[in-house]
Amino acid sequence: MILPSSVLFCCTMNEIRSPMAEGIMKRFHGNQVFVDSVGVRPGSLDPLMVAAMSEIGVDMSRHRPKKFDNLADESFDMAIAVSTEAKHAAADLTRYMHCDLRLWNIVDPSMTEGSREARLAAYRQTRDQLQQKILELFPHSDHMGY
Repeated sequence: MILPSSVLFCCTMNEIRSPMAEGIMKRFHGNQVFVDSVGVRPGSLDPLMVAAMSEIGVDMSRHRPKKFDNLADESFDMAIAVSTEAKHAAADLTRYMHCDLRLWNIVDPSMTEGSREARLAAYRQTRDQLQQKILELFPHSDHMGY
């Protein structure tokens, strides 16, 4: 697939899945693609998301969750929703423009209970699933794993 010029990742609160996807996409294609992320409702910075992403060399400590209303640019070539609720919101946003809208069913790791390590393992699984899907859709020649 040819890289789109802009990609929007969206989820329910822009706390975990969509910022992870944004960070991973920027890691591999940030010099060629404008990437942003957004949520349906306001969220807050998730420390386990930051920890899981730092393990692969992506600093998300400055991420500030935002809603669709706070988008600086509303024109994207592709929107990838990781929750059904976000897909509906993205469909409203893209109704009057040509935009490839996709839904990836990615489990919200914040629903995992247990110790910090058990919860962090769920975040890692989500991160790895997102990375796999991104690299399948947008291959990167320099991908060396992590």
